[in-house]
Amino acid sequence: MSAVCLENVSKIYSPRASGWRKLLGHASGSGFQALDNVSLNIEHGEFFGLLGPNGAGKTTLISILAGLAHATAGRATVCGYDVVADYKSARRALGVVPQELVYDPFFTVRETLRIQSGYFGLRKNDDWIDEILFNLGLADKADSNMRALSGGMKRRVLVAQALVHRPPVIVLDEPTAGVDVDLRRTLWEFISRLNRAGHTIMLTTHYLEEAEALCGRIAMLKGGRIVALDTTQALLARVGGVDLEDAFVRIMHQDDPAAAPQPEEIPS
Repeated sequence: MSAVCLENVSKIYSPRASGWRKLLGHASGSGFQALDNVSLNIEHGEFFGLLGPNGAGKTTLISILAGLAHATAGRATVCGYDVVADYKSARRALGVVPQELVYDPFFTVRETLRIQSGYFGLRKNDDWIDEILFNLGLADKADSNMRALSGGMKRRVLVAQALVHRPPVIVLDEPTAGVDVDLRRTLWEFISRLNRAGHTIMLTTHYLEEAEALCGRIAMLKGGRIVALDTTQALLARVGGVDLEDAFVRIMHQDDPAAAPQPEEIPS
């Protein structure tokens, strides 16, 4: 049983109906295909990278895993739990750090984490909350109101919220976008420690040097399709790139996605 499994997952966003078309129950256009027949397995304990340009389908894939969007076709599971049929179990197994800074301005950092714990039915979770706050450099901000924090500190709180229920699978969607070097270092030290302890990590990032240093395997999305999937070193060797950024550019600039290196699953 894989930590994350997607089987022939597609997602089409239907066009919005308006005016007389809405009255007649019709919408113009055929919709936007965000994911096209994506199959992927991430094994327990992996540090996995999901890369692609803006609009490639990364956030849509994460939204499907988190139950925020439903696949048009195919099936997705987290730790064996179907994200639709067994949503609650799948969601408990998953911690997601979103790309957007979303927070409630009326609570302190500690209150925010206690409320998040409550969403998962956790009481008396303060010892783990204290450990998260310490490891993310938030201990001195525990009683600060969320609206008083800097953007970088708010992002740390998002990471803390994703970890508060001790999920075995952690998804990080651009976690270091727009943050300082100190936070990046603190975050990766903590996340790497969690990975060594057995947590499965899935990372999307535009900082390709991060992905190259941290990820054992990488999938590249283009136009909603996986166009490359291999170990980091095998990807570099296959396309002749001097580093991951070079390999990424070469694959993304191929005119025909089918001409890119064929996805290759690595046995667990």
